[in-house]
Amino acid sequence: MKTNLLRVIGLWLLLFLPFQIWAQGIDSAAFQHEQIKESFTYQTGKITLGDGLAILQVPKGYKFLDAAQSQYVINQLWGNPPDSSTLGMLFPEKDTPLTENSYAVHISYSEEGYIEDDDAKDLDYANLLKGMQQDTRDLNSERVLAGYPVVELIGWASKPFYDASQHKLHWAKEIKFGDEEANTLNYNVRVLGRKGYLLLNVIAPMQVLPVVKQSIPDMLRAINFTEGNQYNNFNPDIDEVAKYGIGGLIAGKVLAKAGFFAFILKFWKVLAAVAMGAFYYFKQKFKNKKEAVPALVVVNQANLESVPPGL
Repeated sequence: MKTNLLRVIGLWLLLFLPFQIWAQGIDSAAFQHEQIKESFTYQTGKITLGDGLAILQVPKGYKFLDAAQSQYVINQLWGNPPDSSTLGMLFPEKDTPLTENSYAVHISYSEEGYIEDDDAKDLDYANLLKGMQQDTRDLNSERVLAGYPVVELIGWASKPFYDASQHKLHWAKEIKFGDEEANTLNYNVRVLGRKGYLLLNVIAPMQVLPVVKQSIPDMLRAINFTEGNQYNNFNPDIDEVAKYGIGGLIAGKVLAKAGFFAFILKFWKVLAAVAMGAFYYFKQKFKNKKEAVPALVVVNQANLESVPPGL
């Protein structure tokens, strides 16, 4: 009788204990997922970016995550290097950095000089695209050596458009990363200023292109340089001029040696994370039993000092 009881207990441990452990792991992942979602402090309304550099009026239907929290998302949640140029991020009001099949708008600033826009009216965007596609192919061997997937620039998801009166530029690219089945949308907005430009990069799966395109006019209206930093405040006697124009800004010719390669390396994980659903990160952590459960870092206005330096 005692032997039979031991057999029953042994069979129960063999069949059901692994399932219980697995279920506990899933519950723990879901708990941390919810805790992280609730830890962020979002803002709406009028936001000052940088040290009085620009003003963002958060568009209707969106919420803003400040620079420190955005750097945490990019670096800690999405596994990318810290980016000190980050000014913040926009998310759809009902979404978070962990929402599957959603998108985010990364806002940053690049001070590379005043960009002359004389070439904008004469640009041939078909030829520009061919050059960009070749540049992308040429860098793939370096990407592979660095341990990253190859990248293919499929084409324009939305052709470039430059508003000369507002000095605002936007375009979108369809990108394929490695063997990923779903292509990625990279929607770019540039706001030209006196000493550089603001970058709004929409990080998204291709399926949200119609939604993103519909929101672009609101985004363009929402962000502007402050007086003294605007395009028309340029002073040729003291301000530097960038070594490229609108075509170079779109093609990334100056970035091709360091920046375009770095941009892809920096953000391909971000793009993949959103395209696949950021909850994949947690599922992978619990799938591998050798890895510890990721520590929960609560980020909000009350305890931002607890965030590691540089975030």
